[in-house]
Amino acid sequence: MSAEINKEEIDSKEEEAAVKEIWKYVLGFTPMAVVKCAIELRIPDIIQKHETPMTLADLASELGCSSSFLYRIMRFLIQYKIFQEKPISDTSTGYALTPLSRLLTRHGKHSMADLVLLESTPVMLAPWHKLSSMVLGSENTPFGETHGDDLWKFTAANPSHSKLFDDGMACDARNAVRAVIDGCPEVFKGLKTVVDVGGGDGTALGLIVEGCPWIKGINFDLPHVVSVAPAWKGVEHVGGSMFDHIPKADAAYMMKVLHDWGDDECIDVLRKCREAIPQDTGKVILLEAIVGLEENHEYNDVVLMIDMVMMAHTSTGKERTLREWSYVFNEAGFTRYTIKQIRSYHSVIEVYP
Repeated sequence: MSAEINKEEIDSKEEEAAVKEIWKYVLGFTPMAVVKCAIELRIPDIIQKHETPMTLADLASELGCSSSFLYRIMRFLIQYKIFQEKPISDTSTGYALTPLSRLLTRHGKHSMADLVLLESTPVMLAPWHKLSSMVLGSENTPFGETHGDDLWKFTAANPSHSKLFDDGMACDARNAVRAVIDGCPEVFKGLKTVVDVGGGDGTALGLIVEGCPWIKGINFDLPHVVSVAPAWKGVEHVGGSMFDHIPKADAAYMMKVLHDWGDDECIDVLRKCREAIPQDTGKVILLEAIVGLEENHEYNDVVLMIDMVMMAHTSTGKERTLREWSYVFNEAGFTRYTIKQIRSYHSVIEVYP
């Protein structure tokens, strides 16, 4: 009888915990929406510029907004540790930044604000409502069913979204390149030329050349992308399609490019890379996630979330296990690869002819 009572108590506690937990999914969009609001209002930048904690009245005055609405926004964001309260005097407190809100300043060195703004746009959110249709075998992808074209054609036809997309990808690139340079700088040792395949606005390659000034960089992406890319010291912008050809270099570098595509497309691009590099000394340097590489990896949940993003936003893209990566490398004619871990959800994969 005692065992039955204990089981009922356990079941009751588990059910109670589940009732609390489910609210994270009922209102799961809320943190993203409120963080986006804070970025659009420039709250992180204003507090950073102020240098000392800001009172509610001072922040509302700077924004020219209602104190009552702002108070509720800040109360929510403090709960999520986006901001914190600090004493100003014996009788008042003010708002201050946290490590999270420092990542939300618009022009911070490691800012992720543009990536939040990209993923929270109606363009990127709408396809999620079609995810179940894809699972059930819809002929259209979630993005295609929502917008009439795939992500790449839509982006090419909509300059404003293209700018948002490039800015968002640049956020990720800045942090990833820093992790590579800090964690395994030997990856770029001895290379005179590097072509960044699908390099967007050149942020990643610009930072690589900055950290490894002996390298000449070739930023290779679609013509509409490189035509508006900013100048980077030591980097030449070249327009074209990676499915047609890739400029020759000592190494081809790709960050989160292959995960956008299915196996056949990945094999095709990797073969083009193999043709572009020296067969005796060349290599392809990939920054990609690997599903399940380490059981307790601190970014495992991020990798699986990005895999869902691939389902919602691409036609055939996915995050791959090590076995799946090995398959595409072998089919593309490469003989071996090495993996290096960095402080990121990416791994550095060096693939050799």
